[in-house]
Amino acid sequence: MISKKMENMVANSSAIRAMFEEGNRLAKIYGSENVFDFSLGNPNVPAPNAVKYAIKELLDEEDPVVLHGYTNSNAGYEDVRIAIADSLNERFGTHFCSKNITMTVGAAGGLNVILKSLINPGDEVIAFAPYFGEYRSYTDNYDGVLVEVSPNTTDFQPKLDEFEQKISPKTKAIIVNTPNNPTGVVYSEETIQKMAAILEKKQKEYGTDIYLISDEPYRELAYDGVEVPYLTKYYANTIVGYSYSKSLSLPGERIGYLVIPDEASDSEKLIGAVNVATRILGFVNAPTLQQKVVKACLNEKTDISYYDRNRETLYNGLKNLGFDCIKPEGAFYLFVKSPIADEKEFCNEAKKYNILIVPGSSFACPGYVRMAYCVSYETIVNSLPKFAELAKQYNL
Repeated sequence: MISKKMENMVANSSAIRAMFEEGNRLAKIYGSENVFDFSLGNPNVPAPNAVKYAIKELLDEEDPVVLHGYTNSNAGYEDVRIAIADSLNERFGTHFCSKNITMTVGAAGGLNVILKSLINPGDEVIAFAPYFGEYRSYTDNYDGVLVEVSPNTTDFQPKLDEFEQKISPKTKAIIVNTPNNPTGVVYSEETIQKMAAILEKKQKEYGTDIYLISDEPYRELAYDGVEVPYLTKYYANTIVGYSYSKSLSLPGERIGYLVIPDEASDSEKLIGAVNVATRILGFVNAPTLQQKVVKACLNEKTDISYYDRNRETLYNGLKNLGFDCIKPEGAFYLFVKSPIADEKEFCNEAKKYNILIVPGSSFACPGYVRMAYCVSYETIVNSLPKFAELAKQYNL
């Protein structure tokens, strides 16, 4: 028999993956061009050419024993971490060095490493709904308790009054994700400043350290000149988790990093704990070839104009059909209000038109659905007549 904890996790397995698998099934029946799969946040924009050239050059010129071997430190190659620290310092006016950077197996690996390093059984981690559903599992992995702040469905900025009320002596960490999955909202500087002030107040009140974990796989995907605040500037106990999955279109390569600033409480011990957690969770070190690749491509970016065109086309198309949604400022998701209370039923109805979308309850926000517009432009254009039929069904 599998473990009781895994029984529950299997029973509540990701609706996103399930919908993606359904899309593959429908594509075999109707043809992929007739299935409009908005379920999975899998980038459809190819990695920059510099990534391909970097891989070829590394394979041709580097010693393969070194390139494919273990790194001397679980934190990753020293030269890679120096380069990333220097890049962050140049972009954000920070003063990191190599010891502040730990290379990770994507953002998910980084979140598990930092939560493993911080959480004792029963410690609380706060997340703002709607949030990426795996935060529940990541917290539960270490017997922590995820505490939800209910969604603000007006503009999807965090409800800070409720947030302040839900901080307790057991609160160990807060996870924020901006630009946000699933809404595409960027948390404003005002929001971050107020959040930081609340955290400072509560740390003094309880005599505890509360860490703000900034989950940032979508940082580079922001539109219309929107600035994404860099959170270490606003709160000392901030830890940043980053991934190149979206910024360089490398989701399957599983490469990212954690930033633990010197200003964070017990930073030296925490850095040591993160290194050990990287090893004992079985990661050992982040993929070595990909560490070298991202170092060579630090100044490269995915061309987000493709996503921006998709964003404009899908948002305007759905609004014109009568659907209710806010315009995303970043990431590549549209969060749409379901025309009926039961959004799961709405997702099932949409599937009859070969439209695959994800229920908001997967993100702790029922009554909404998420659409990932990181698909081909043709998929969006060709889906709109089907959305029109769906809208007509609900008299929108």
